Amino acid sequence: MSLKKIVSLILSALICLSAFVAFPASASADELPKMEVNAKASLLMEPVTGKVLLEHNAHAKLPPASVTKVMTILLIYEALAQDKISWNDMVTVSEHAASMGGSQVYLAPMEQQSVTDLVKSVVIASANDAAVAMAEYIAGSEDGFVTMMNSRAAELGMADTRFANACGLPTAGHLTSAYDIALMSRELITKYPEVFKYTKIWMDKITHKTSRGEEDFGLTNTNKLIKSYPAATGLKTGSTNEALFCISATAERNGLQLIAVILGAPDPGTRFGEAIKMMDYGFANYALVPGDPAGTVLGRVSVQKGGEEEVNAVVKARVAALVTKGKSTELKKDVRLAEAVYAPVKAGAKVGEVIYYHENAEVGRSDLIAQSGVEKATLRDMIGRAAQRWFVNEKEE
Repeated sequence: MSLKKIVSLILSALICLSAFVAFPASASADELPKMEVNAKASLLMEPVTGKVLLEHNAHAKLPPASVTKVMTILLIYEALAQDKISWNDMVTVSEHAASMGGSQVYLAPMEQQSVTDLVKSVVIASANDAAVAMAEYIAGSEDGFVTMMNSRAAELGMADTRFANACGLPTAGHLTSAYDIALMSRELITKYPEVFKYTKIWMDKITHKTSRGEEDFGLTNTNKLIKSYPAATGLKTGSTNEALFCISATAERNGLQLIAVILGAPDPGTRFGEAIKMMDYGFANYALVPGDPAGTVLGRVSVQKGGEEEVNAVVKARVAALVTKGKSTELKKDVRLAEAVYAPVKAGAKVGEVIYYHENAEVGRSDLIAQSGVEKATLRDMIGRAAQRWFVNEKEE
Protein backbone atom coordinates (compact mmCIF):
# COMPACT_ATOMS: atom_id res chain seq x y z
CA MET A 1 0.00 0.00 0.00
CA SER A 2 1.38 3.43 -0.92
CA LEU A 3 2.26 6.04 1.70
CA LYS A 4 -0.40 8.34 0.23
CA LYS A 5 -3.14 5.72 0.79
CA ILE A 6 -1.94 5.03 4.37
CA VAL A 7 -2.08 8.75 5.26
CA SER A 8 -5.53 8.99 3.69
CA LEU A 9 -6.82 6.07 5.76
CA ILE A 10 -5.42 7.53 8.98
CA LEU A 11 -7.05 10.90 8.29
CA SER A 12 -10.37 9.22 7.53
CA ALA A 13 -10.21 7.28 10.80
CA LEU A 14 -9.46 10.44 12.77
CA ILE A 15 -12.40 12.23 11.18
CA CYS A 16 -14.73 9.36 12.11
CA LEU A 17 -13.47 9.28 15.69
CA SER A 18 -13.96 13.01 16.07
CA ALA A 19 -17.70 12.53 15.77
CA PHE A 20 -17.67 10.81 19.16
CA VAL A 21 -15.55 13.28 21.11
CA ALA A 22 -17.34 14.53 24.22
CA PHE A 23 -17.01 18.21 25.06
CA PRO A 24 -16.41 19.47 28.58
CA ALA A 25 -19.41 20.96 30.36
CA SER A 26 -17.26 23.84 31.53
CA ALA A 27 -16.59 25.06 27.99
CA SER A 28 -17.22 28.75 27.36
CA ALA A 29 -19.79 29.90 24.81
CA ASP A 30 -17.05 30.34 22.21
CA GLU A 31 -15.86 26.76 22.80
CA LEU A 32 -19.28 25.11 22.61
CA PRO A 33 -19.52 22.43 19.94
CA LYS A 34 -21.23 23.38 16.70
CA MET A 35 -24.29 21.53 15.51
CA GLU A 36 -26.23 22.43 12.40
CA VAL A 37 -29.84 23.03 13.46
CA ASN A 38 -32.47 23.86 10.87
CA ALA A 39 -34.06 26.75 12.74
CA LYS A 40 -33.51 30.45 13.29
CA ALA A 41 -32.24 29.85 16.83
CA SER A 42 -31.65 26.94 19.19
CA LEU A 43 -30.23 26.08 22.59
CA LEU A 44 -29.67 23.00 24.76
CA MET A 45 -29.50 23.47 28.54
CA GLU A 46 -29.11 21.17 31.56
CA PRO A 47 -31.56 22.69 34.09
CA VAL A 48 -30.04 21.66 37.44
CA THR A 49 -26.74 23.44 36.79
CA GLY A 50 -28.09 25.80 34.13
CA LYS A 51 -25.19 24.95 31.83
CA VAL A 52 -25.61 25.55 28.11
CA LEU A 53 -24.44 22.57 26.06
CA LEU A 54 -25.28 23.73 22.54
CA GLU A 55 -26.45 27.05 21.13
CA HIS A 56 -27.08 28.85 17.86
CA ASN A 57 -28.26 32.49 17.70
CA ALA A 58 -29.30 31.97 21.31
CA HIS A 59 -29.87 35.69 21.98
CA ALA A 60 -31.64 36.57 18.72
CA LYS A 61 -34.92 38.33 19.56
CA LEU A 62 -37.68 36.36 17.86
CA PRO A 63 -41.44 35.82 18.21
CA PRO A 64 -42.04 32.70 20.35
CA ALA A 65 -45.71 32.00 19.51
CA SER A 66 -47.33 29.81 22.20
CA VAL A 67 -44.01 28.98 23.88
CA THR A 68 -44.90 32.27 25.57
CA LYS A 69 -47.21 30.18 27.74
CA VAL A 70 -44.23 28.78 29.67
CA MET A 71 -44.20 32.11 31.52
CA THR A 72 -47.99 32.08 31.86
CA ILE A 73 -47.86 28.59 33.37
CA LEU A 74 -45.01 29.59 35.69
CA LEU A 75 -47.04 32.51 37.06
CA ILE A 76 -50.07 30.25 37.50
CA TYR A 77 -48.04 27.77 39.55
CA GLU A 78 -46.54 30.59 41.61
CA ALA A 79 -50.03 31.94 42.35
CA LEU A 80 -51.08 28.44 43.43
CA ALA A 81 -47.99 28.04 45.64
CA GLN A 82 -48.72 31.40 47.30
CA ASP A 83 -52.37 30.42 47.91
CA LYS A 84 -53.59 33.34 45.81
CA ILE A 85 -55.70 30.86 43.86
CA SER A 86 -56.57 27.18 44.25
CA TRP A 87 -57.08 24.28 41.85
CA ASN A 88 -60.81 24.11 42.62
CA ASP A 89 -61.53 27.80 42.05
CA MET A 90 -64.13 28.47 39.38
CA VAL A 91 -63.13 31.06 36.78
CA THR A 92 -65.72 33.04 34.80
CA VAL A 93 -64.62 33.50 31.19
CA SER A 94 -64.73 37.09 29.92
CA GLU A 95 -65.72 38.32 26.46
CA HIS A 96 -62.07 39.19 25.89
CA ALA A 97 -60.76 35.76 26.81
CA ALA A 98 -63.42 34.01 24.73
CA SER A 99 -62.50 36.13 21.70
CA MET A 100 -58.96 34.72 21.38
CA GLY A 101 -58.24 33.06 18.05
CA GLY A 102 -55.65 30.44 17.17
CA SER A 103 -55.40 27.37 19.38
CA GLN A 104 -58.40 27.34 21.70
CA VAL A 105 -60.91 25.20 23.55
CA TYR A 106 -63.80 27.42 22.46
CA LEU A 107 -64.72 28.86 25.82
CA ALA A 108 -67.95 30.87 25.81
CA PRO A 109 -68.40 34.27 27.48
CA MET A 110 -69.60 33.82 31.08
CA GLU A 111 -68.78 30.10 30.98
CA GLN A 112 -67.22 28.85 34.19
CA GLN A 113 -64.28 26.45 34.32
CA SER A 114 -62.11 25.28 37.20
CA VAL A 115 -58.50 26.34 37.46
CA THR A 116 -57.59 22.67 36.99
CA ASP A 117 -59.40 22.40 33.66
CA LEU A 118 -58.09 25.73 32.42
CA VAL A 119 -54.52 24.73 33.27
CA LYS A 120 -55.01 21.41 31.46
CA SER A 121 -56.33 23.34 28.46
CA VAL A 122 -53.28 25.62 28.43
CA VAL A 123 -50.65 22.95 29.02
CA ILE A 124 -52.05 20.15 26.85
CA ALA A 125 -53.96 21.92 24.07
CA SER A 126 -52.14 25.29 24.14
CA ALA A 127 -55.50 27.07 24.44
CA ASN A 128 -55.20 30.84 24.04
CA ASP A 129 -58.66 31.49 25.50
CA ALA A 130 -57.84 29.46 28.62
CA ALA A 131 -54.48 31.24 29.03
CA VAL A 132 -56.11 34.67 28.91
CA ALA A 133 -58.91 33.57 31.26
CA MET A 134 -56.29 32.52 33.81
CA ALA A 135 -54.31 35.73 33.26
CA GLU A 136 -57.39 37.82 34.02
CA TYR A 137 -58.25 35.70 37.04
CA ILE A 138 -54.79 36.16 38.58
CA ALA A 139 -54.12 39.79 37.70
CA GLY A 140 -57.56 41.29 37.03
CA SER A 141 -56.76 41.97 33.39
CA GLU A 142 -54.52 40.60 30.66
CA ASP A 143 -52.54 43.86 30.66
CA GLY A 144 -51.93 43.51 34.40
CA PHE A 145 -50.79 39.95 33.88
CA VAL A 146 -48.42 41.01 31.08
CA THR A 147 -46.84 43.45 33.53
CA MET A 148 -46.32 40.52 35.90
CA MET A 149 -44.81 38.48 33.07
CA ASN A 150 -42.28 41.16 32.19
CA SER A 151 -41.41 41.76 35.84
CA ARG A 152 -40.79 38.04 36.37
CA ALA A 153 -38.74 37.87 33.18
CA ALA A 154 -36.52 40.67 34.49
CA GLU A 155 -36.05 38.81 37.79
CA LEU A 156 -34.92 35.72 35.86
CA GLY A 157 -32.40 37.72 33.81
CA MET A 158 -34.36 37.40 30.55
CA ALA A 159 -32.72 40.43 28.96
CA ASP A 160 -33.88 39.61 25.42
CA THR A 161 -37.57 39.44 26.30
CA ARG A 162 -40.59 41.68 26.11
CA PHE A 163 -44.02 40.12 26.45
CA ALA A 164 -47.10 41.87 25.02
CA ASN A 165 -49.76 39.25 25.73
CA ALA A 166 -50.35 36.13 27.81
CA CYS A 167 -50.73 33.57 25.02
CA GLY A 168 -48.27 34.30 22.20
CA LEU A 169 -50.61 35.47 19.44
CA PRO A 170 -48.77 37.75 16.97
CA THR A 171 -48.33 41.20 18.51
CA ALA A 172 -45.80 43.88 17.61
CA GLY A 173 -42.79 43.81 19.92
CA HIS A 174 -43.68 40.45 21.52
CA LEU A 175 -40.19 38.93 21.39
CA THR A 176 -37.87 36.65 23.31
CA SER A 177 -34.83 34.43 22.65
CA ALA A 178 -33.89 30.77 22.83
CA TYR A 179 -31.74 31.51 25.88
CA ASP A 180 -34.53 33.33 27.70
CA ILE A 181 -37.01 30.56 26.94
CA ALA A 182 -34.57 28.08 28.48
CA LEU A 183 -34.31 30.29 31.58
CA MET A 184 -38.05 30.42 32.20
CA SER A 185 -38.46 26.73 31.33
CA ARG A 186 -35.74 25.89 33.84
CA GLU A 187 -37.47 27.93 36.54
CA LEU A 188 -40.77 26.18 35.89
CA ILE A 189 -39.56 22.58 35.87
CA THR A 190 -37.09 22.89 38.75
CA LYS A 191 -39.42 24.84 41.08
CA TYR A 192 -42.64 23.10 40.05
CA PRO A 193 -41.83 19.63 38.69
CA GLU A 194 -45.48 18.72 39.32
CA VAL A 195 -46.21 20.47 36.01
CA PHE A 196 -45.08 17.22 34.34
CA LYS A 197 -48.35 15.70 35.57
CA TYR A 198 -50.02 17.67 32.78
CA THR A 199 -47.26 18.05 30.19
CA LYS A 200 -47.01 14.24 29.88
CA ILE A 201 -50.72 13.77 29.17
CA TRP A 202 -51.41 12.79 25.58
CA MET A 203 -55.21 13.05 25.59
CA ASP A 204 -57.78 14.33 28.07
CA LYS A 205 -60.99 16.32 28.08
CA ILE A 206 -62.87 19.16 29.71
CA THR A 207 -66.60 19.69 29.92
CA HIS A 208 -68.22 22.88 28.67
CA LYS A 209 -71.10 23.99 30.90
CA THR A 210 -73.11 26.73 29.26
CA SER A 211 -76.72 27.75 28.77
CA ARG A 212 -76.79 25.18 25.94
CA GLY A 213 -76.03 22.38 28.40
CA GLU A 214 -72.96 20.22 28.98
CA GLU A 215 -70.61 19.08 26.23
CA ASP A 216 -67.27 17.27 26.44
CA PHE A 217 -64.34 18.75 24.55
CA GLY A 218 -61.28 16.63 23.79
CA LEU A 219 -57.74 17.81 24.48
CA THR A 220 -54.79 16.43 22.50
CA ASN A 221 -51.22 17.36 23.35
CA THR A 222 -49.63 19.65 20.76
CA ASN A 223 -46.22 18.22 21.72
CA LYS A 224 -45.90 15.10 19.55
CA LEU A 225 -42.65 14.18 21.32
CA ILE A 226 -44.76 12.84 24.19
CA LYS A 227 -45.76 9.99 21.86
CA SER A 228 -42.63 9.64 19.72
CA TYR A 229 -39.67 10.24 22.06
CA PRO A 230 -39.58 7.95 25.12
CA ALA A 231 -37.57 10.36 27.26
CA ALA A 232 -39.90 13.33 26.62
CA THR A 233 -41.52 15.03 29.61
CA GLY A 234 -42.86 18.27 28.04
CA LEU A 235 -42.99 21.22 27.68
CA LYS A 236 -44.55 23.68 25.22
CA THR A 237 -44.95 24.09 21.47
CA GLY A 238 -45.86 27.15 19.44
CA SER A 239 -46.44 28.19 15.83
CA THR A 240 -47.66 31.19 13.88
CA ASN A 241 -46.99 32.43 10.36
CA GLU A 242 -44.52 34.93 11.80
CA ALA A 243 -42.79 32.72 14.38
CA LEU A 244 -42.86 29.56 12.24
CA PHE A 245 -42.52 26.41 14.40
CA CYS A 246 -41.12 26.59 17.92
CA ILE A 247 -40.73 24.40 20.98
CA SER A 248 -39.29 24.27 24.46
CA ALA A 249 -38.82 20.51 24.78
CA THR A 250 -37.92 18.76 28.02
CA ALA A 251 -36.75 15.20 28.51
CA GLU A 252 -35.13 13.01 31.17
CA ARG A 253 -32.98 9.90 30.95
CA ASN A 254 -30.89 8.23 33.69
CA GLY A 255 -31.39 11.15 36.04
CA LEU A 256 -30.28 13.76 33.49
CA GLN A 257 -32.83 16.38 32.42
CA LEU A 258 -32.47 18.51 29.31
CA ILE A 259 -34.22 21.54 27.83
CA ALA A 260 -34.03 21.91 24.03
CA VAL A 261 -35.33 25.17 22.56
CA ILE A 262 -36.07 25.56 18.86
CA LEU A 263 -37.27 28.87 17.39
CA GLY A 264 -38.24 29.40 13.77
CA ALA A 265 -38.11 25.87 12.35
CA PRO A 266 -39.63 25.62 8.85
CA ASP A 267 -42.20 22.90 9.63
CA PRO A 268 -43.51 20.79 12.55
CA GLY A 269 -41.47 17.69 11.70
CA THR A 270 -38.23 19.67 11.58
CA ARG A 271 -39.06 21.32 14.90
CA PHE A 272 -39.46 17.96 16.64
CA GLY A 273 -36.62 16.27 14.78
CA GLU A 274 -34.09 18.98 15.59
CA ALA A 275 -35.11 18.95 19.27
CA ILE A 276 -34.57 15.17 19.35
CA LYS A 277 -31.17 15.54 17.68
CA MET A 278 -30.04 18.04 20.30
CA MET A 279 -31.32 16.01 23.23
CA ASP A 280 -29.77 12.80 21.88
CA TYR A 281 -26.46 14.66 21.78
CA GLY A 282 -26.86 15.73 25.41
CA PHE A 283 -27.79 12.26 26.65
CA ALA A 284 -24.92 10.69 24.71
CA ASN A 285 -22.26 13.02 26.06
CA TYR A 286 -23.19 14.10 29.60
CA ALA A 287 -24.13 12.70 32.99
CA LEU A 288 -25.33 14.40 36.16
CA VAL A 289 -23.45 13.49 39.35
CA PRO A 290 -25.41 14.50 42.46
CA GLY A 291 -23.94 15.53 45.78
CA ASP A 292 -25.45 14.79 49.18
CA PRO A 293 -29.26 15.11 49.32
CA ALA A 294 -30.76 18.01 51.23
CA GLY A 295 -31.07 17.07 54.89
CA THR A 296 -27.95 14.85 54.97
CA VAL A 297 -26.09 15.20 58.28
CA LEU A 298 -22.46 16.16 57.66
CA GLY A 299 -21.37 16.91 61.23
CA ARG A 300 -22.29 18.35 64.60
CA VAL A 301 -21.67 21.86 65.91
CA SER A 302 -21.17 22.80 69.55
CA VAL A 303 -23.92 25.00 71.02
CA GLN A 304 -22.76 27.34 73.78
CA LYS A 305 -25.23 27.92 76.65
CA GLY A 306 -27.84 25.78 74.92
CA GLY A 307 -30.38 23.27 76.17
CA GLU A 308 -28.57 20.82 73.87
CA GLU A 309 -24.78 20.80 73.73
CA GLU A 310 -24.63 20.10 69.98
CA VAL A 311 -26.79 20.40 66.89
CA ASN A 312 -26.69 18.43 63.63
CA ALA A 313 -25.40 20.31 60.59
CA VAL A 314 -27.36 19.23 57.50
CA VAL A 315 -27.14 20.03 53.79
CA LYS A 316 -29.53 22.84 52.84
CA ALA A 317 -29.67 22.24 49.08
CA ARG A 318 -28.38 19.43 46.91
CA VAL A 319 -25.51 20.26 44.56
CA ALA A 320 -24.92 18.40 41.31
CA ALA A 321 -22.11 18.39 38.77
CA LEU A 322 -22.55 17.97 35.05
CA VAL A 323 -19.70 15.84 33.71
CA THR A 324 -18.78 14.49 30.32
CA LYS A 325 -19.26 10.76 30.04
CA GLY A 326 -16.08 8.77 30.52
CA LYS A 327 -14.80 11.08 33.25
CA SER A 328 -14.78 10.37 36.97
CA THR A 329 -18.18 10.39 38.67
CA GLU A 330 -16.68 11.01 42.10
CA LEU A 331 -17.36 14.26 43.92
CA LYS A 332 -15.02 15.29 46.74
CA LYS A 333 -16.25 17.56 49.46
CA ASP A 334 -14.80 19.99 51.95
CA VAL A 335 -17.00 20.31 55.05
CA ARG A 336 -16.49 23.56 56.97
CA LEU A 337 -18.30 23.80 60.30
CA ALA A 338 -18.52 26.69 62.72
CA GLU A 339 -16.43 26.10 65.84
CA ALA A 340 -19.49 26.87 67.96
CA VAL A 341 -22.79 28.75 67.91
CA TYR A 342 -24.61 30.45 70.77
CA ALA A 343 -28.11 29.57 71.91
CA PRO A 344 -30.81 30.20 71.01
CA VAL A 345 -30.28 28.59 67.60
CA LYS A 346 -33.14 28.56 65.10
CA ALA A 347 -33.78 25.51 62.97
CA GLY A 348 -32.36 26.29 59.52
CA ALA A 349 -29.72 28.72 60.81
CA LYS A 350 -26.43 28.53 58.93
CA VAL A 351 -23.77 26.62 60.87
CA GLY A 352 -21.29 25.84 58.10
CA GLU A 353 -20.75 25.15 54.44
CA VAL A 354 -19.89 22.22 52.19
CA ILE A 355 -17.94 22.70 48.97
CA TYR A 356 -17.95 20.04 46.25
CA TYR A 357 -15.13 19.41 43.79
CA HIS A 358 -14.91 17.38 40.62
CA GLU A 359 -11.38 16.63 39.39
CA ASN A 360 -10.03 19.43 41.63
CA ALA A 361 -12.43 22.06 40.26
CA GLU A 362 -15.19 23.50 42.43
CA VAL A 363 -18.62 22.58 41.03
CA GLY A 364 -20.87 23.97 43.74
CA ARG A 365 -21.45 24.65 47.39
CA SER A 366 -24.29 24.51 49.88
CA ASP A 367 -24.92 26.00 53.28
CA LEU A 368 -24.99 23.61 56.20
CA ILE A 369 -27.90 24.47 58.49
CA ALA A 370 -29.08 23.51 61.96
CA GLN A 371 -31.35 20.49 61.72
CA SER A 372 -33.36 21.59 64.76
CA GLY A 373 -33.72 24.57 67.04
CA VAL A 374 -31.88 24.79 70.36
CA GLU A 375 -33.18 26.99 73.17
CA LYS A 376 -31.03 28.59 75.85
CA ALA A 377 -30.08 26.30 78.70
CA THR A 378 -32.17 26.53 81.87
CA LEU A 379 -30.74 26.56 85.39
CA ARG A 380 -31.79 22.91 85.71
CA ASP A 381 -29.84 22.09 82.51
CA MET A 382 -26.73 23.81 83.88
CA ILE A 383 -26.93 22.03 87.26
CA GLY A 384 -27.52 18.67 85.57
CA ARG A 385 -24.49 19.09 83.31
CA ALA A 386 -22.28 20.17 86.19
CA ALA A 387 -23.36 17.14 88.20
CA GLN A 388 -22.74 14.82 85.27
CA ARG A 389 -19.21 16.18 84.80
CA TRP A 390 -18.51 15.80 88.52
CA PHE A 391 -19.57 12.12 88.50
CA VAL A 392 -17.50 11.44 85.36
CA ASN A 393 -14.44 13.03 86.90
CA GLU A 394 -14.94 11.08 90.17
CA LYS A 395 -15.20 7.82 88.24
CA GLU A 396 -12.05 8.52 86.24
CA GLU A 397 -10.08 9.29 89.42
